[in-house]
Amino acid sequence: MESVLSKYENQITIFTDYLEEYPDTDELVWILGKQHLLKTEKSKLLSDISARLWFTYRRKFSPIGGTGPSSDAGWGCMLRCGQMMLAQALICRHLGRDWSWEKQKEQPKEYQRILQCFLDRKDCCYSIHQMAQMGVGEGKSIGEWFGPNTVAQVLKKLALFDEWNSLAVYVSMDNTVVIEDIKKMCRVLPLSADTAGDRPLDYLTASNQSKGTSAHCPAWKPLLLIVPLRLGINQINPVYVDAFKECFKMPQSLGALGGKPNNAYYFIGFLGDELIFLDPHTTQTFVDTEENGTVNDQTFHCLQSPQRMNILNLDPSVALGFFCKEEKDFDNWCSLVQKEILKENLRMFELVQKHPSHWPPFVPPAKPEVTTTGAEFIDSTEQLEEFDLEEDFEILSV
Repeated sequence: MESVLSKYENQITIFTDYLEEYPDTDELVWILGKQHLLKTEKSKLLSDISARLWFTYRRKFSPIGGTGPSSDAGWGCMLRCGQMMLAQALICRHLGRDWSWEKQKEQPKEYQRILQCFLDRKDCCYSIHQMAQMGVGEGKSIGEWFGPNTVAQVLKKLALFDEWNSLAVYVSMDNTVVIEDIKKMCRVLPLSADTAGDRPLDYLTASNQSKGTSAHCPAWKPLLLIVPLRLGINQINPVYVDAFKECFKMPQSLGALGGKPNNAYYFIGFLGDELIFLDPHTTQTFVDTEENGTVNDQTFHCLQSPQRMNILNLDPSVALGFFCKEEKDFDNWCSLVQKEILKENLRMFELVQKHPSHWPPFVPPAKPEVTTTGAEFIDSTEQLEEFDLEEDFEILSV
């Protein structure tokens, strides 16, 4: 392990050294559900991309598990990509898709709180520490490389301990998204007065204002929907290309996790047949909160032009992400899938209304009965026995 880490310890990716300029074209660029006309909106495009939270390899954080690695260089790229996808969901949840970031500009307190969820400390709910240790329950040793489905399963379980964001995380099985199961998981009854104080304000507002009906009408728990797929055997099947690109046009899009064997990237959009992605393969020093409780965020945004790769060079194991803050967003997503994805003869995935009868019954994931916080709960890998081991779908080919 040490030899692997030393190989990456001082790796710094300088994007401008090898990136071609964006071509002078009338084509549209799609970034997470928004379109940009490249010829006239290049600065707006780069500003939109730089607003995404960018998580990379880090070094000099506290050892994972007390005695484990103090850097994730060489093995944590898919975990970082999972963090980026989840962070985009949280930004959409609290700040909205149109929120923009500017260097050294004061940001809303929700932004700082989102950023602190991902700091490289064991007490942060989506830290590299928490993700690596939760991965033990998925059959992955600390320091072992993850694939997209494993990261999805880890995020689903960690979200159970995150009461502030209060997300419902659904990871599809067998290339199939089940509408009935998602609505069962996301529709929740309004909270009683004695527990309301522990929930986010917007969660309670949704509960009380849901379609103007009675206080007993179900509220919608914001949905993070992850769809792991295998789009070919050794390489992506060209028949899926158009449908894959359509997913980046959807307003609910959180992009995709994937890449090449043992090299994970966070794909956020496309230009023609080239995918645009954020690359976690840069090693930076651990950043902690400052004395005033804020985080210096300058290394959490990519200020250079992002990289691109031809879609046919993509490894066939990927995971699509979508965020539906309200039930109407999910209904709209279902309509778009019916129109753009299910029209193909060879479908990328299936969307069905009812839970398949030959599947085991659907049980919404629930937080184990423990008296500690999520961060404390996953302080030891011995405490992971509460969780069932998920079957691996993937994984990026080796």
